[in-house]
Amino acid sequence: MSENQNLLAEQRRALILDEVRRRGGVRVNELTRKLGVSDMTVRRDLDALARQGVLEKVHGGAVPVVEASTHEPGFEAKSGLELTAKEDIARAAARLVAPGAAIALSGGTTTYALAQHLLEVPDLTVVTNSVRVADVFHAAQRTSGQRQGSATVVLTGGVRTPSDSLVGPVADQAIAALHFDLLFLGVHGISVEAGLSTPNLAEAETNRRLVHSARRVVVVADHTKWGVVGLSSFAALEQVDTLVTDAGLPDEARAEISEHLRVVVAGEPEDEDGTDS
Repeated sequence: MSENQNLLAEQRRALILDEVRRRGGVRVNELTRKLGVSDMTVRRDLDALARQGVLEKVHGGAVPVVEASTHEPGFEAKSGLELTAKEDIARAAARLVAPGAAIALSGGTTTYALAQHLLEVPDLTVVTNSVRVADVFHAAQRTSGQRQGSATVVLTGGVRTPSDSLVGPVADQAIAALHFDLLFLGVHGISVEAGLSTPNLAEAETNRRLVHSARRVVVVADHTKWGVVGLSSFAALEQVDTLVTDAGLPDEARAEISEHLRVVVAGEPEDEDGTDS
């Protein structure tokens, strides 16, 4: 398509990945026609996506990577993926937070990006089971000092996972005694059938406690999480109030999810409606 000739590399690669996942595989010549770019450009894109581990190159094209439902990538492995999408999602999600709110942030690279956008929201109480998220707030306080209106951060404790989340009985007990206005939840996978899921059984139980303690639940997840199913489900879509995602989410998926909860697509007009009450 000629209108795709000027797409940024990251946008083009998102389209390629969606096509691979939707169809179960694509050929290079099909992508060159669809995107209106050269054979060499498509091959460079496939190389980049293969290095990220999100697809596998085969002769003449690419197929999706099928991961075991128990596979749990580490924080560093995930932090380099979908950077623009995560930043857009974080910016949109931050608009849902009112000054003085009690919020919870689960572990994950998208909630980590969100934490950085919440530093200027005054008088927050932040409960998190993420070492990385807590570090964002603590680092800001070390740099600028304990300012009036700085967030109060509660780190739950627990056993550390590969994604730098704290889980297990200690975390579960701490969370069970608390109540949040708003929970921002990162996920490994999201689907209509499995709901929200993770490959880590202990993390699934801790996430259940987070959902139970929250007045409102907001999932922050880029489009690559759609259709992914981990070993353990911890919440149905009906338990979620809002999904904040990026424009890479296919229209069919958007329509399907919208039957169960509100969908905010970062960068589109509906994500500019201000803070959540």
